[in-house]
Amino acid sequence: MFNIRYDEIYPNLGPYRKQLKCYPVVMMQGKQREEVNKGGKIILPTSALDHLTRLHIEFPMLFKLTNDKLKRETHCGVLEFIAEEGRCYLPYWMMKNLMIKEGEIISVEYTQLPVAEFAKFQPQSVDFLEISNPKAVLENTLRDFACLSKGDVISINYNDKDYEVCILETRPRNAVSIIECDMDVDFAPPVGYQEPVKPSTSGVKKTTFNPLTKPPEKTISQGYRLDGKEKKKADTHSMKEESQKSVPFYDYRIGLLRFHHNFNETEDMEVEATKPDSKGYRLKDIGTKA
Repeated sequence: MFNIRYDEIYPNLGPYRKQLKCYPVVMMQGKQREEVNKGGKIILPTSALDHLTRLHIEFPMLFKLTNDKLKRETHCGVLEFIAEEGRCYLPYWMMKNLMIKEGEIISVEYTQLPVAEFAKFQPQSVDFLEISNPKAVLENTLRDFACLSKGDVISINYNDKDYEVCILETRPRNAVSIIECDMDVDFAPPVGYQEPVKPSTSGVKKTTFNPLTKPPEKTISQGYRLDGKEKKKADTHSMKEESQKSVPFYDYRIGLLRFHHNFNETEDMEVEATKPDSKGYRLKDIGTKA
């Protein structure tokens, strides 16, 4: 109904950038807000909302947090505007990344970030491998985040246990928005992970088989009977045939058919060529008596 431009009413109103005292969420008055500690959003004072609504900003509201003393920065979203004036409340993991203590001053600045396309994570402990489906757990955790910054270490809670994960890479920039996006995710090996050592085969002697050479003869061991009696002598002919089973006939020649072969034989067998009967009959003689 009315097109109000706040920049014309308030000409000196610039972009939102404030110096606020930082405190962990557990020090906030009222009910405990455990979900804030598990996500990537902060709580700002009401004056911040008043300032932002007078600007032509794009949603979602994203902010850049900077520790000016140590030149460390990160990015986050906003959950509510209910903090006391001059204060802001952050998740504990975010304060660790900024290396800031409670009550110290940080810079809070409104910013715009591109939509995420890719992110790579590295677990900080090999215990992360115990999770059967890490991508599903990560996706469920990132629902409470608005953006990601390269170099941040976020905390993932799974089965009442916290796992720290470092953000190694984000595309297309070092800080990206993950609200309503289709992002590819990859994992680097956890810190301290070692590949399983494969057994060395340098000392193992490899044996090769040549199909064109005759295999060595099988060694036959003799046994003893429990009753002390002499063992019956085995038939040498049957043993010889048994040892020659499945052994190729290397002396094979075209036209020669043998059912038993002996490798020790040197005599060649001659194939007798028999001529086929070429006698013919006349058609008119068929059926007549000789």
